[in-house]
Amino acid sequence: MEVSNQHLPFELTKEYIEKIQSAILEENHDLIKAEMEELYSADITSILYELSGEEAHYVVSLLDTKVTAEILSDLDSDERKKLLKNFSSAEIAEYINILDSDDAVDIINEQPVKIREEVIALLKDREQARFIIDLMHYDEDCAGGLMQKELVKINVKQTVTECVEEIRRQAEDVEKVYSVYVVDDDGILLGTVSLKKIILAKRGSKISDVYEPDIVSVQTYMKGEEVADIMQKYDLEAIPVVNIQGRLLGRITIDDVVDFIKEQAIVDVQAMTGISEDVEEDDSVWKLVRSRLPWLLIGMGGSLLGAEFIQFFDKDIALYPILAAFIPIVGSTGGNAGIQSSSLMVQSLADKSGLSISFSERLVKTFKVALMNGILSSGLVFLINLLVGNELKICTIVSLSLVSVILLASFMGTVTPIFLSKTKINPAVASGPFITTANDLVGYGVYFYIAHILKNMF
Repeated sequence: MEVSNQHLPFELTKEYIEKIQSAILEENHDLIKAEMEELYSADITSILYELSGEEAHYVVSLLDTKVTAEILSDLDSDERKKLLKNFSSAEIAEYINILDSDDAVDIINEQPVKIREEVIALLKDREQARFIIDLMHYDEDCAGGLMQKELVKINVKQTVTECVEEIRRQAEDVEKVYSVYVVDDDGILLGTVSLKKIILAKRGSKISDVYEPDIVSVQTYMKGEEVADIMQKYDLEAIPVVNIQGRLLGRITIDDVVDFIKEQAIVDVQAMTGISEDVEEDDSVWKLVRSRLPWLLIGMGGSLLGAEFIQFFDKDIALYPILAAFIPIVGSTGGNAGIQSSSLMVQSLADKSGLSISFSERLVKTFKVALMNGILSSGLVFLINLLVGNELKICTIVSLSLVSVILLASFMGTVTPIFLSKTKINPAVASGPFITTANDLVGYGVYFYIAHILKNMF
């Protein structure tokens, strides 16, 4: 059976980009249109990332308005701002008119104030303009900032027949209809009615007889993380957003929550690796340097303090030079133990779907795990040291140090994220250079202190 090319996965190559750039240079409209018509909007988006702002604008100007609007909503924020610098306010308004209100607000908020006001003034769809103005005062990471105003709602007093007509009317502006929201005369959310129930209801039935009063909703001020947790817990494709009085204001769909989760994951990964800004590899050299340098300097400062620790015990090292050979294993083992504990704690703090255990229970559990890991690891190192012919004194010092370092590093890895979370600092920071540097200092101090105490006991 022959498969159409448009259903095959698109592979972006350097040769293909050069072909498109050549067509742009020659103003070959027909070739560009023919190429773009074969692709999904996501594939076109990947092409635009490789073009300059003017080249991307030229390609976009040849596309269908709906396709361009979808591409703009999918583009990375930084890339979108670069691209839209080449667009007039009238062009932007044309695309904003057909976007969902939440995507439209994201794009408008990225523009300078002058462009923002011009675009809103130029919108032909005045209801869309009102939706956008309503959403603009919400923080982008709260339920109000994530919601879209487009939805299908019905008054509880209406009949199923009237509901069907209302769905037909409202659904023109709603891309996906997951369910119909039921409200009273004051707009207070009462429940939902599924499309299946509407279809199967008897002629003349009232909405009050078929709607489901049990409904999960969120309020506008709730954090995006809480919204994501609720939607995941109840396996929801969309969730209604209400104000303090319970009045229905909008809905949040699963695609917006997924985008939010991805953005938060990127922030957490960057924090864990010691990157202090939201950056990408194609950003300017200075921005990349600025985002990475602070934690590199902190790590360097920690290493210098570690060197001071080592110098403080230089007499012990002079007496037993072999002690220096085990510095790497003490430092790396403590760092690994700390990162393991902090990573699990960060994950636990992020997952609010279950019952949280008390602080004392966490510490007891951490102590048990760390003690078991410490005994097994240090026992293995003890045996290896004996087998290679090291003195019993050295074997004991290294093994006891490993147990102590693993216990302390695990404790720090557990406590630090909790402390950061309480002080409103991203606990993911604890899983990166911060915890590694701290554990190096603790590890070196414990190792040489134990060596200093035990050197005269054998």
